[in-house]
Amino acid sequence: MGVPDMDELSFTDSELDYHVRNALKAVVQGDCDFYNQLVAVIHHKERLVAEEVALLVIFGMSLWDYGTDVMDALVELLISLASSSGEYVDLCLEMLVGNFIPPSAPPSASYFVELLKQPRGLAKKNQVLDRVHSTLKDIASVVPLSPLRLQKIVRDRMPNIYTKEPFIVMYVENMLRLESGVMGELVGSTILVALVDRLIDLDVEIAWDEILQDDFHKGIFDMELEDLEGHVDHIEQDCNELTREALIQRFFSGNLVAEKLDSLMVLTFEHLRSCAESGRLVQVFEILLQSFQKTILTAYKSKFAQFVMFYACSLDPENCGKMFADLLLNIFVSSLNPEWRMSAVAYLASYLARAKFFPVSFVAAMLESVVNWCFLYCKNQEGDINPKAHKVFYAGCQATMYVLCFRMRQMLAIPRLKSQLCLMHIEDILGHPLKPLQVCLPSIVEEFLRLVKANHVFSLPESFVEYGMLESENSRAFGGMERFDMFFPFDPCLLRKCDSYIRPNYVYWSMVRSTYNEDDGEGTSDEDVEEAYASRNGMSIPDDGSGRSYDDEGNSDADEFDYSLDKMSITPRDSSNKFGGRMQRFMQMPSKIRPSASPESL
Repeated sequence: MGVPDMDELSFTDSELDYHVRNALKAVVQGDCDFYNQLVAVIHHKERLVAEEVALLVIFGMSLWDYGTDVMDALVELLISLASSSGEYVDLCLEMLVGNFIPPSAPPSASYFVELLKQPRGLAKKNQVLDRVHSTLKDIASVVPLSPLRLQKIVRDRMPNIYTKEPFIVMYVENMLRLESGVMGELVGSTILVALVDRLIDLDVEIAWDEILQDDFHKGIFDMELEDLEGHVDHIEQDCNELTREALIQRFFSGNLVAEKLDSLMVLTFEHLRSCAESGRLVQVFEILLQSFQKTILTAYKSKFAQFVMFYACSLDPENCGKMFADLLLNIFVSSLNPEWRMSAVAYLASYLARAKFFPVSFVAAMLESVVNWCFLYCKNQEGDINPKAHKVFYAGCQATMYVLCFRMRQMLAIPRLKSQLCLMHIEDILGHPLKPLQVCLPSIVEEFLRLVKANHVFSLPESFVEYGMLESENSRAFGGMERFDMFFPFDPCLLRKCDSYIRPNYVYWSMVRSTYNEDDGEGTSDEDVEEAYASRNGMSIPDDGSGRSYDDEGNSDADEFDYSLDKMSITPRDSSNKFGGRMQRFMQMPSKIRPSASPESL
C-alpha cells in the first residue's frame, strides 16, 4: 500500500483542533517537535513524495517509544543520512538532541515521569542516552563540522523554566555529558554559558516579597540562619522562634522553581567536582568567569546562582579562588560602569568574609587594595555627603567594614597583619568629610564600631549614636534602585541540597561573632577554634610570587590561621530567645534572612 497524498488525508474539525492545541501546549513545555512538524506541513506548497513523508515520520520518532532493536536501526539510519547529504545533518542532530529527554507533551510526560522512578525506567534511560551520545560521536567522525552545528541546537532546544523538573534535569545531564566528552572543546563553552543563563532565569523567578521587608530598624547583623537549626513542621511565630528548616519549609516547600534550581545547582556542583578530579577545572572556570561577568554580576535579583562560583573556588582556591577575587577587584577599581563596580565590590566583600578556604593574609591583601582605592578617591574630593555622586566610594567603604566585621580579630591576632591593618588608611577614609559612616548601612557601621571599640583599634567614634544616624536615608540614596547598599551575594544559601555542598567551606557569623562584656556580662572565651575556620579540604593560597606576598615572614598559612583562630571565640549560644529582647540582637549577624538582597522585594 502506497503512502497517501497529503490531499487524500482528511481530518474532522475536532481532530484538527486537538492536534493544533497539543502542538501549542508542547511548545510551552519546551517540546517543539509537534509544532515544527505542523508548520512544515502547513507551509509545504508541493505535494509530498513518498520519501519526504518517510523522512517526516522518521525524524518525528522518539527512541523512548521503542525497543533496542528499533533504536539500533534508527540510529544507524541517522548516521547514514548525515553522512550521505549535508542537508540532513541538522535534522539528524535535531532528532538526537530531542531524545535527550522523553516525550514531554501530555499524556506521555506523566507516564515517563513515573517510569523514570522505577528500575526499568532507569534502564530505558541508559539504553536511549547511550545510543544518542554514541551516535553524535559517530556523526562527528564523518561530519567534522557537526559539533559546531550541534552547539546551537543544544542551546536552542534547552527546556524553559516551566518544564517539569525531571525533564530539565535530564536535559542538563546530557549537556554536561557533552561538555565533558570528546566534543567538549567545541561545544563546552556554549553549554556552560547556556546553563548559567538558565540558572539565572530560574533564580530571578523566585520571589522574596513574602520573606524580605524593607525594614531599616532591624540590622543585617540581627539574624543569621546557620544558628537556626532543627526540624519543625511549622513556624511558631508567637515565641519569635524561626528555624532554618522552618523557613525553607515555609517559603520553598512546593516551590517548583526553587526545587528545579536546587537540583540544577547540585548537578552543576557535581560536574565541577568531576572537572577538578580530572584536572580540567581551571579551563571550565575561565568560561564560568566570562559568563559571571555577563550574566550573574549584572543580575541584580540573583540570590543563589552565584554559589556556582563559590563552590568552584572552594575546589581550587589557589587558582580559581584567586582568579575570582582578582576579577572582582579589577572590576571595582577599573570598570566604567558604576553599578557593575558597586556590585563587584559587594561580591568581593561577601566572598572574602565567607570563604573559609582563604588564609587571612590573602584577605588582608585584597582588603588593602580596596582601602587604597578609597583613600586615593577621597584625597581628590571636597565637600560634604553626596550619596549619589560618590556611590562607588561608599560601596568600597561599606565593603571594607563588612569584611572587617568577619575578619578583624583574625588580623589583630597576628602581629604582622595587625601592623598591616593599622597602617591602612581606614581612619582617613571613614573620617573624611564625605562621611561614609553616615551613609553606609547602619547595622554594618554599628557592628564595625563596636568591634573597633572592643579591640582598641582606630580613632573612631565609640558609638554609632554619636553620628546621630539611627536610620540611613543616605544609605537608601547611595544604594539606588537596585539597593546595592543591602546586597550581600554570599549570605547563607537557603536551597537545601545546595547548602550541603557550600556549608563545609563557608564562614558563618557564629564562628566569628564577638562577645561584649558590657552587653551580656559574659567573658570572652579563648577556646581552640581551629575547626571553625580550617577548611575541610585543608586548602590555602600560597605566595604566588607576585607583588602581593601573603607570608612575608616565612610562616605557613596554616600556622598563621591556627594562631589567629586560637584567639577567637565561637562559644555556642542558646538560640531559644535569639530573636527577642534587646540584648540578643547585638550578638547576631547577617542577614535579615537575606541570601542576597533582592530588589524585587523593595
